[in-house]
Amino acid sequence: MVILKKVKASTLMETLVATVLIVIIFVLSSLTLNGMFSNTIKSDASQIEVYLNELEYLYQTERLELPHYSQYKNWEVSAERIIYNQEISIEIEAIHDKKVISRKLFENY
Repeated sequence: MVILKKVKASTLMETLVATVLIVIIFVLSSLTLNGMFSNTIKSDASQIEVYLNELEYLYQTERLELPHYSQYKNWEVSAERIIYNQEISIEIEAIHDKKVISRKLFENY
């Protein structure tokens, strides 16, 4: 006859404590990841960057009349010619809330 060895097992209380700890760690990590992802989505400016690239291209191909004012989604976009110290530059700027994205192009004469 085979004698079965007694296997040590954890009590119900130890199992519950371990489960609660795992759930708490999971909740904290999911809240942290959720905050990181939402901040990444809110600060994503890739679409307005593409629009500014398009305006820059239109200017370089002489199809953009200056000054240019438009609205792209929630961004106020402007393109203006600025003369400072006998240097001519083109400033393309997009403003949304307090965030500003700007580009400066210099004309060669």
